[in-house]
Amino acid sequence: MASLSKAGAALAGLREELTGEVFVPGDAGYDWARAVFNGMIDRRPAVIARCADATDVVRAVRFARDLDLPVAVRGGGHGVAGDAVGDGAVVVDLRRMHGVRVDPGARTVRVEGGATMGHLDRACRPYGLATTGGRVSTTGVGGFVLGGGTGWLDRAFGLAVDNLRGVELVTADAERVRAGPEEHPELFWALHGGGGNFGVATALTLGLHELPRFAVALLLFRPEHGPRAVRAFREAIEAGPDRLSGALMYLTAPPGEFVPEELVGHLVCGALVTYAGGVGALRGLIAPLLALPVAGGLVAEPPYADAQRMLDDPPGLRNHWSAECLTGLPDDLVDVYCSLGERMPVPAGTRHILFPQGGALAAGPHDYPVPYRDAPWSAHPFAVWADPADDERAVSWVREVRAEVGPWSTGDVCLNFIGDEGAARVRAGLGVGNMLRLEKVKRAWDPDNVFRFNHNIRPL
Repeated sequence: MASLSKAGAALAGLREELTGEVFVPGDAGYDWARAVFNGMIDRRPAVIARCADATDVVRAVRFARDLDLPVAVRGGGHGVAGDAVGDGAVVVDLRRMHGVRVDPGARTVRVEGGATMGHLDRACRPYGLATTGGRVSTTGVGGFVLGGGTGWLDRAFGLAVDNLRGVELVTADAERVRAGPEEHPELFWALHGGGGNFGVATALTLGLHELPRFAVALLLFRPEHGPRAVRAFREAIEAGPDRLSGALMYLTAPPGEFVPEELVGHLVCGALVTYAGGVGALRGLIAPLLALPVAGGLVAEPPYADAQRMLDDPPGLRNHWSAECLTGLPDDLVDVYCSLGERMPVPAGTRHILFPQGGALAAGPHDYPVPYRDAPWSAHPFAVWADPADDERAVSWVREVRAEVGPWSTGDVCLNFIGDEGAARVRAGLGVGNMLRLEKVKRAWDPDNVFRFNHNIRPL
């Protein structure tokens, strides 16, 4: 740690050099700048550098290295563990860097490191193009992609990392590099799931796909009809094309024009079906599901960018999530899933989710450190609540879900879906067989573990 006089001089220099803003404790705006999506996170960084461009990022990382401070990187700030901020750290805040540039001829898009899915999807919409993105519009593109990236389009277009063409990075030595298939290929490999362990991603280039139409069906069922709805959804997915995807979820019915008043505030089983195509074809693919006693919902063909906002939660609520990849969805697991749904705490936006995988996700490159791609289903208990008095029961329910679906677990996990669950879970998310190779890349690019606020890979 540097002396107070050196730290003071360095901070004054950073304030003068940075095009963006600098916040330290006591500054107006500091508390706003350190708040993240998960309201349970209350950390106090030493400095928050709100960078305007990649040159600012270089300056912020150099400042941190000069003072021997760790670096946290904030893109969307959406991760449940709150790793976008760290006590005593320098936060490289990328939120001002949210530019998106589409090249429709090459079918690629360059996305700055602070952009969210909303920025990406809106920019691609005029061209009828899209790429695999997160399932809400507020997720940061950088953390999502570098963590693997599953979404409504993964069965059609593969994981987000399957569409990654290049990454512009500021390293732990405050140097700017580009990683791609021909430039630093070993680093590029590690960025396909290894997250923010190797530097600050100031921009990513992604491949795009044609998506002129996108249809959704959100069907709500009373809990007594949940098992039939889950089985019908399963059969539709397993018999349908790769462009068919979605999620099962138990949730508290929200107010809305498609929700009957008598359901609002009560537990329901929801089937959200997405289709990379038109609404007429979607209706045909889910006809058995539509034939069940649907209590509310909608079938529509919104723009993809609008559909991405369907599950958005407001920031500042309390969050605890986890996940398990599953070997399948047999009838006995359907019964366990529905039972857990009926025991779900119902405050705020808690959801008990099952995602189908398969399709292009399973067919993608198996060399990358994303071992969960072979699992056909994934369970994602997603607790969201407002009152701290509900902390214990919400967190306990998430743990209960993991324990009860455990007999069907593959042992793998998507790290984007979990918080800080220990080193063993990081290995499960990256693949035990990949860890030595990842540790060597970490040693080459961040031997001092400057970038440690993440699902951390320690230098070999």
